[in-house]
Amino acid sequence: MKLLSLSWAIISDRRSDSVVPPSGVTAQLTLITSAAMAFLAVFALALSLATGRLAERWGNELARGSTVRISAPQGQVDAQVIAALSVLETTPGVAEARVLTVEEERALLEPWFGPSLPLDTLPLPVLIDVRETEEGYDSEGLRLRLAGEVPAAVLDDHTRWRRPLLRAAERLGVLSVISLILITGVTAGMITLAANAALAANGRVIATLRLVGATDSFVAGAFVRRFTLRGFSGALIGTSLGMIAIALLPEVQDEGGFLTGLGFVGFDWIWPLTIPVLAALVAFIATRIAAGKTLRRLM
Repeated sequence: MKLLSLSWAIISDRRSDSVVPPSGVTAQLTLITSAAMAFLAVFALALSLATGRLAERWGNELARGSTVRISAPQGQVDAQVIAALSVLETTPGVAEARVLTVEEERALLEPWFGPSLPLDTLPLPVLIDVRETEEGYDSEGLRLRLAGEVPAAVLDDHTRWRRPLLRAAERLGVLSVISLILITGVTAGMITLAANAALAANGRVIATLRLVGATDSFVAGAFVRRFTLRGFSGALIGTSLGMIAIALLPEVQDEGGFLTGLGFVGFDWIWPLTIPVLAALVAFIATRIAAGKTLRRLM
């Protein structure tokens, strides 16, 4: 019903627009506020979608992978590695276990220490990459087996890394939703103030219209239509600028991490297009409420 009322407010008699001043502070305030809030809403929406993808990616990457680290004297490393692989291969829930090569270890350390790290002179531990099945394995049971059969082995199932990362992503998602709610509230408040100012400034015009037989619904409809169109137009401008700014951000890169993934992917680009429609709906509801209260006060 609200959408039908909104459509009727937009396509109603355009002659009623003469009741509302076509320019002035209220028009500029409505347009600028709607544009600014829509621009911010695009980034809040992008952050919300990006954190959702980030949480899913981190969860999938860390949930199915574990690492066994073996630090032993030089003469015992090979035996410890063979024993650890034997334990892993006979552990239910382990799909694959393989020893990382020197090149792979170098790739893991390069982001932290640079490409010139002399690995040959460093006593690095041997790392075994463990991949789980969908059912997973008993991490506590595997730790006990490794402690009994491979004393130099330490199992890291990434739990201590996964939980804080997922918690941070979830909190960012909540903050982005709160931001969208605050943006909606600020937009409604500013449009209400602008509508009240316009109604108050046209008090004499409204009184004259009443004398010649104009109904309050006609007067309210004029303000609702004008401010709805202003809210929609401003939001459309702000959304367009926001989408352009998002499109100019760096593309998703593994070395860039989260900052290069802040954007829209695929069908996500459809979501910002709903912002002008929602802004028009907010403007419609806010102006209708403001017009009703102000007209009753002017009686």
